[in-house]
Order: sequence, then structure tokens, then C-alpha cells
Amino acid sequence: MHIEGSVALVTGANRGIGRALAQELLGRGALKVYAAARRPEQIDLPGVVPLRLDITNPEQVADTARVASDVTLLVNNAGVTKYSKLVTGNLADIRQEMDTNYYGTLSIVRAFAPVLAANGGGAILNVLSVMAWLGYEHSNGYGASKAALWALTNGIRVELAPQRTHVTGLVLASTDTDMMAGFDVPKNRLEDVARTALDGVEAGRLEVLADADSIALKAALSRDPAETYPQVVGAA
Repeated sequence: MHIEGSVALVTGANRGIGRALAQELLGRGALKVYAAARRPEQIDLPGVVPLRLDITNPEQVADTARVASDVTLLVNNAGVTKYSKLVTGNLADIRQEMDTNYYGTLSIVRAFAPVLAANGGGAILNVLSVMAWLGYEHSNGYGASKAALWALTNGIRVELAPQRTHVTGLVLASTDTDMMAGFDVPKNRLEDVARTALDGVEAGRLEVLADADSIALKAALSRDPAETYPQVVGAA
């Protein structure tokens, strides 16, 4: 996938990782960058084409696919967290996380798969999270939705290969976004994540681990869960 000369659509492009990715795409010579957001009036990046898009709204998804029919690179970044616990959290919040992060992304993929096929195949970049791989004392509704999105990414990679659409998953840990503003932990810089992600897309990588934490947690998936969750051993 060559970024230069491509036509990209970035969801959730009004801030954070989405904005940084749109900016990096422009810097790499993308011919056109559609910047989609629920509130496009918040998009302040010169050179992009703002679009109104709530990925949970089927009509808006369909309209966006019609308007952006020249897209060759789809970047699925839009998402939400309600910091929900699975056992005691608000079930409506957990459903919103799944509806947005999983079903909303799936809706975009289904709408744009024919567009990408018609334009030669192109590529998809899905923004994932290490939360898919680790349980916490909080935010497990978000983690479950990102685990579903990881599985979705692996699945569509196989399903879309015959139409020559390349699918890359971007996995990242704590990053300097509004979502992480309340956490006093080391955070990735947005521009570093965007650069690493698009390097991976251009290199044809299937998965990009954006930071040391993502690399370590991916490696830990093969460990005995007792090593990952020592605090629960002996609790039963």
C-alpha cells in the first residue's frame, strides 16, 4: 500500500489518534483525506475533507460510503470507552462500547469493502488496544469490545484477501488522548503512533505493535494466566 496518491478515510478524525493519522496521511502525500467525525465542525486540520459520521448510524454509514466512493485506504479509529466494569457496570454503557467499537467498525467495513474492491483492493487499518489482551479492575467493557475488534480484524483479513484488500491491526498501550487524560502513566506521543502505524501499512504488515508494552503483552499471551493475574490465584 502506497500512501502517496492514495485516498483515505479516517473515522474519529476530530482529535487524538484519528487526527494524528489524518495529519500524517497528508504529510505522506495522500491525494485526499476524508476526516469523519460525529461532529465535523470540531475538525480543525487544514487540507482534509470533513464528513459527518456516527459509525453506529446505518444511514450515515451508507451515505459516507456513497460520498467517499474513491477511498483506497480505510482507517477505523472511532471508538468509545465508558470505563465500565463487566459485573457491576451499567449494562447500557457496556452495550454502547460494543455497539461502537465492534458493531460500528463492522458496519464501516461492510460498507467500504465493495468500495475498496472497486478501487483495486486497497487497505484497512484498524486501531486496536492492549486492553483486548488484559483484564483490569476497571474498563473491562471496553476491553471486551476491543477483544472482539481484534478477532474481527483477523477475520476480515482472511475474508478480504481474495479482493486484494490488505488488513493491518494497530495495537497500542497508553497514548496521549482525551480517553487517557485522567491516568497518570507514561503515554505514547500521538505523532509517533501515527508514524509507526502508517509505516506498517506501507510495509504490508498484518499487525503493528506500537510500543514496548504492546510487544510485551502480545508475548505474554502464551503464558499461564496465573502468571498474568497473580492477584487472583487462591481467591476461590
